Parts: sequence; C-alpha cells; structure tokens
Amino acid sequence: MKGYHVLKASMFSLLFVICVACSSSSSAGQSDEITIMANLTSAQAPASDNPIIEKIEEATDTKLDITWVMDEVYDEKMNAVIATSTVPQALFVKNQDSFKKMKDSIDENQYWDIEPFLEDYEYLRNLNPDVLDNTRVNGKLYTLYSGRDASRWGLIYRKDWADNLGLDAPTNTDELYEMFRAFTEDDPNNSGEDDTIGVAAASDLVYGGFKFTSSYFGTPNNWGEKDGELLPEFMFDEYIDTMDFFKDLRGKGYVNQDFPATSQSDQNDMLITGKAGAVVSCICSAGSFQDQLQASDPDAVLDVQNRISGPNNGPGNWSNSGYGSVVLFPKASNETEEDLRNVLAFFNELMKPENYNLLTYGIEGTHYEVVDGKAKGIESATEQSQREVRPVLGLVIGDETTVDAYQPYPKNELYAKQYEQIRDNNNILINDPTAPLDSETFGQKGGALQQIIDDATSNYMLGDLDLDGFNEEIDRWKAEGGEQVIEEYNEAYQQ
Repeated sequence: MKGYHVLKASMFSLLFVICVACSSSSSAGQSDEITIMANLTSAQAPASDNPIIEKIEEATDTKLDITWVMDEVYDEKMNAVIATSTVPQALFVKNQDSFKKMKDSIDENQYWDIEPFLEDYEYLRNLNPDVLDNTRVNGKLYTLYSGRDASRWGLIYRKDWADNLGLDAPTNTDELYEMFRAFTEDDPNNSGEDDTIGVAAASDLVYGGFKFTSSYFGTPNNWGEKDGELLPEFMFDEYIDTMDFFKDLRGKGYVNQDFPATSQSDQNDMLITGKAGAVVSCICSAGSFQDQLQASDPDAVLDVQNRISGPNNGPGNWSNSGYGSVVLFPKASNETEEDLRNVLAFFNELMKPENYNLLTYGIEGTHYEVVDGKAKGIESATEQSQREVRPVLGLVIGDETTVDAYQPYPKNELYAKQYEQIRDNNNILINDPTAPLDSETFGQKGGALQQIIDDATSNYMLGDLDLDGFNEEIDRWKAEGGEQVIEEYNEAYQQ
C-alpha cells in the first residue's frame, strides 16, 4: 500500500487481561457468582479492591469475576475465548462495528434469545425497543445494550483564535474551510510565527474527523439509497467531495500532513497544546479539552458547533444505532434457563437508578455531590474518579433515557453547551438504513472489505490515487465480496 504504513503490534504483545478478585470481606455472604468479560474503557483496569465494584456486589448480592481486556485487542481475545468455548456468562462485544461483523456467527445454538424474558424484569423492560431492534440477528434478540447518544459529533474550535480574527462559528462547509485557512495563515494566536494549523485529523476514518465532516457534505451514513437501491457511502458523490476537501486541506497545509497515520491521542494533543485550532470530533470532549488547554494557557477558550451545512444540503450528523457495547449470554456458560435468569437479574439490578448512578458517577460524597438535582463531580476527587469510576463505565446498561438517574451537572458554560448540542443532533440525524439488517457476507468479509476502501480513501487524500484509481479499488471491493453484500442488504431491505 502506498502513502503510509499502519503498524500493528501482535495480540500477545498488547494483551492486557486482569481479573478483578474480590476480597474475602467483600464477598462474604454473597449467593451468586457471575463471570463477565468486558472491554476496558480506560488505560488502567479497576483495582482488586475497587470500591464501586464492591458496592455493586453488595447491592446485588453477587460475587463478580470480571475479565477486563484492553480495547485494542478485545476482538482478538473475544474470538479466541469463543473458539475455545471458555466463555463467561456475560460476554460484552465492545462496539457496534464489532457486533455487526460477528452477527453471522450468532444463533440460538450458541446464545440465548433473551426476548421472552425481558418483560419479567422491572428495569430491563425499559430498554428502548428501537435500539433493541437495531441489535437483532435474523429477527431474534440476543443482547442487552449500553446506550449511546445517537450522535455526539461536531466541531471543537479555538474561540479565542476566531475572536482574534473576527470569525463567527461556521455554519457551512465554505465557512469551515475559511476557518481552517485563517487558523493556519492569519496568525490566530498573535505569535508572529508560522506555528499553527487549522485542523487536526487522525487516521481513523470513522472517529478521526473524516466521517464527521462527510456528514456536512450530505454523505449517507455507511449506506444510502440511490434509485431505489442501497449502496455503500463511497459510491456517492458526496463521499468524493469529502475526500477532495481533505486532499485540498492537506495540499494547502491546513491539516497535519501525516493525518492518515496519526493516532487520535496525537490528534487531540495538537488541539490541547495549541498547535491546531480545531478538531472535528466528539463534542462531548470539548470541556475536558478546554480544561487541559487552560492548564498551560489560561486565556484559551474553546467552543463547539454541531450544525454545519453542505453545498447542496442542510445540516446533518451521522447517527449510530443507539448503542455502544452489547452483552451476549452464551449457552455454554448459562446451561439452564435458571442460570440465564440469574444473570439477567443481575443486569436488571444494574439499571436500578442508584446502581446506575454508582457506575456512572461513583459514590455520592466521595466522587460526586448532588447539586440542583444533578450529579456534580467533586473537583478534589477528579483523579480518584479517573482511577475508580472511569474503568467500570463499561458495565453500564441502558442510558439516561431509560433509567431515572441523575443527569450530569455542567461544570461550566462549555460543558452545558456541548450537552445541549449533542441533544440537538437528534434533530438532524443521518441514519444508517442497514443498521437492523443482516448480511452473511459482511459478517464473513466485512473487515477485509472495509480495509480496501479505507486504504483507497487515505491514498486518494494523499494524492497516491486519482479518481480512476479509486474507482478501480471499488471494483476490487465488489469482486472480493462487496457485490454480494449489496445484494444481501437489498434483499433484506425489500422484505
């Protein structure tokens, strides 16, 4: 592959698995033990005496045996566990992309269809039926889900730089381009040096800025309808427009030159350290980014903007399927209906408001306090919360729309604005029509097929492929299974 190289460490060098052991005092008197495998959402696994887990065990009368696995190698570890039949009673799948790729391997011989049981549980029955439908496999329901906002994406930018240059928040792609140009060429930080770039992007074409920006141009979300047929997003002109936008940004020096090989952490660092004036990212991070930025530059101010229109369309933002991780219940480790009901009862208790608050915010009086009916993090406990609360967020089931729990207390105006704009995104969603559909070929070849398009997209933006070359890669995608994916999705779509 020309243009850049992606290095992957081996599974064995990255694998980080930690079992949370329960102390004798915390497990005394507990009636049930439940084994769980979950992805780690922080850099550090929960300690063996994590107080959140201990309180969850106490509240649910359960002893937990949790295997935490780093996000980077979770899929490999999960597949290895499934292949050896050493599955836990509750098996998390880390995100919807991973789940979509494994759908073809899910059936009633391996996993419990939980739909007949949900109505028996006070809190599980409150899960959003539309989101549950998006997780169905061949019409059957095998999973619980951890909820996600339908769309959290938008522009995070240096408002102080924009004010210095007399720029308002961009409302269309032309104004967005002009902001990136000005942040690069017009000395926005008044340093007198050529020391800034307009925007930082990362190699991840979904979460590194490309897909978010493609929404502004009106690109379909993964798949779209053209002349009555579902086709993948990269077969639409708007996808080409987005590639041209980034190619031009790179050619003019308005974006980091090596963005097709840049990690998301490096992308964020460019904003936080004052090198870049913007990122197109999850605006949920804006407040945290500003906190870090102001640690070295107290006068720095960030702002967010979620509504940006394209040349031929109004504002839009791509939508996920309403869930992040999902939980499967293998029959190999839940041999009887009674076994399954015990595990479902535990997850039902996790949706109890006080337990949901515990997993989400920590211990009241230690990690947060209630102000105006909302959960406000205790500033002096920030590091403690990162160490004790953040690692266990992966166990959350449902979301604040399905649980009568606390909402977060906004730390400042920016935190409040990012929260409001994430909610506003629900009014401009671009939905994926294939979210509830199944394709056997995609399940078998989806990863390899997507890599063809990812490489072609990056190489086009780097100038190593022209449009003819990009279309040749689409033809290769079709020949290696993509054409069958199109047929299968359209067959399911017409039913």
